[in-house]
Amino acid sequence: MGILGLGGVNERGGLRGSGSMEAVSYFEVDVNGRQSFFIDKGIISSYSGKVSQIFQQQSASVTNLHGRPPRVALNDLPGGSEAFELLTRFCYSNGKTHITPSNVCRLHCAAIFMEMTEELHTNNLVTQTDRFLQGMVYWTWSENLVVLKQCQEFIAPATSSGILYKIINSMLLKLAANNESSPSSSSPESSSVRFSCDTKSSEFAKNSGQSWWFEDFSGLSTLVIEKFIMEMVRHKIDNLIISRFLFYYFKSRFPSSTPIEKLEITEAVVNLLSLLDKNSISCKGLFAILRMTSGLAISKSCRDQLESMIGSQLDQATLDNLLFPAPVKMGSLYDVNLVLRFLKSFIGGDGISATALKRVGVLMDKYIAEVAPDSSLKPSKFIALVKALPDSARESYDEIYRALDMYLEVHAGLSEEDRVKICRVLNHEKLSLEACKHITKNSNIPSRAAIQAVISQQSKLKSLLEGYDHFSSDINTTPLSYKSKVSKSTCHEVDDQIVLLAKKVDLSMENEKLKAHLQGMQWKVIELEKMCKKMQSQMSRMMMKNKVASHGNARLPRLCS
Repeated sequence: MGILGLGGVNERGGLRGSGSMEAVSYFEVDVNGRQSFFIDKGIISSYSGKVSQIFQQQSASVTNLHGRPPRVALNDLPGGSEAFELLTRFCYSNGKTHITPSNVCRLHCAAIFMEMTEELHTNNLVTQTDRFLQGMVYWTWSENLVVLKQCQEFIAPATSSGILYKIINSMLLKLAANNESSPSSSSPESSSVRFSCDTKSSEFAKNSGQSWWFEDFSGLSTLVIEKFIMEMVRHKIDNLIISRFLFYYFKSRFPSSTPIEKLEITEAVVNLLSLLDKNSISCKGLFAILRMTSGLAISKSCRDQLESMIGSQLDQATLDNLLFPAPVKMGSLYDVNLVLRFLKSFIGGDGISATALKRVGVLMDKYIAEVAPDSSLKPSKFIALVKALPDSARESYDEIYRALDMYLEVHAGLSEEDRVKICRVLNHEKLSLEACKHITKNSNIPSRAAIQAVISQQSKLKSLLEGYDHFSSDINTTPLSYKSKVSKSTCHEVDDQIVLLAKKVDLSMENEKLKAHLQGMQWKVIELEKMCKKMQSQMSRMMMKNKVASHGNARLPRLCS
């Protein structure tokens, strides 16, 4: 409990009174329910509108039964009892006090709360602290940082009073004006840079590669960081340096924080990153946040936001990035549902380039091959992984077939119906001849899928032969044309057999007779393939012999090259 009177400072550092403590002159003030002070009504009310109003509501002559002065309460005073003592000293010193960067925030916010304005006194504390804050452009970086750290102690009044934004903008100006070495002082000239709505802070952009200030900010509260980053975004400061700082802040603060603090840090950082240009955000950094928060109960909106940002940059991911262990309740090895959500965000994004799409296609082929041996992976999830991307994402389905073959090998107990459904994911038009041949010999593949592979193989060979026939007519080579016609007749023969065999397929069962027919048909297709290769060899010799230079742009069919 402090006793404040009309005199100077007593031997214990408090203010001593110059007269007796009369009930009419003195009031007991309870500050935030933590400490009480006895103050002179006349002195304090002459500077504080809030105190004056409180006294008007109290009877100046009333004392309690024990003869104690009337008691009033001041709740939610910024800075608490320390600030109140500074204010009373100001009043008892006839409006004089020593303002420094280390106390200006506390004094300013408390003075506004106590309504110590010019309406009551020309020599008021609000005006004095305002005047002092105007000189912050001359302060050192360290002095600015002291005030910023003070603001986080009472963020609401510091924000509403405007002091927080003043100090933030002062520090942004210093970041723009100083070079890589941390500034120890600041001159008016170096701090005269000004932000405007029609510029992109070119001065800051020149020095945006510096990160010397990251450590200074790493200990600040998430509320202060949010205000600071929002101002950086508003001033159009380089998003790359902002994202780099946010990842640094997360990695610095997260490990040593409490569970509640970890939630606050994660949600603040993710929300701020979502405001930035996605090209400035590290995909690797996003995956790091996702892994570090995997066991944390962050909000659904925050997790969705994080997954969406990752999905939009999925073309920059690696296979290791995607291998997240599945939650216990899923039973599988990897969290396939998470990857499916990434794919949904990627496909739903704007302006996906063909290059990015194909890059994700290659990545997903690797991922599917990785998860295929998982005996707990359900057929529906395997199919969903393959079909999540459009067909244009893959140049070839050979990798998908290899993964499918592995999946069927591990899941030997699957029903015929499930096996047929799984095989439907294959685009036989994008399977190589080698893959098609392997399918016809693969005991894990249902007959219907094998027949489709033979049909696709036959179709490709027919296209090749037609291409050779067209080429041979151009160079007027009868032997090659003859072979092509013979080959066509063989193609038609295989076509007829395929149609007949397809009609005989019973999807409910496999039998040896059906397999024998399939193998016989495959032998005929192999003969066509051999003939194709002979034609290719003969064509090459004829081209060399006749030196047909004009046909340099006529490419050989892709499947025979």
